[in-house]
Amino acid sequence: MLHTMELKTARLTLLIDPAKKAAFERLCASQDVTPSQVVRRLIREYLAAHGVQYVPSGAADAVGDDDAGRRAGGQRTRVGAARGPRAKGASGGGAR
Repeated sequence: MLHTMELKTARLTLLIDPAKKAAFERLCASQDVTPSQVVRRLIREYLAAHGVQYVPSGAADAVGDDDAGRRAGGQRTRVGAARGPRAKGASGGGAR
């Protein structure tokens, strides 16, 4: 399956059982992929399975067409550039 590489990124934070997270990270390492690569692929496949179309962020900007996302039926979302300092523990990497 061919896909366009995203030129911009946004953070997705989720809570997961620590044992499940560790098992997922071990499996990813054994397959020489990062957890982020797997999650991005799962999201692309989930969107495709439900017929959701989108233009990858930055793709329209790269070709100079700001309306490409709207014409393709995709949702254009702007992630705030001005962000304050991260709250302690905001990465979700620690145990709770």
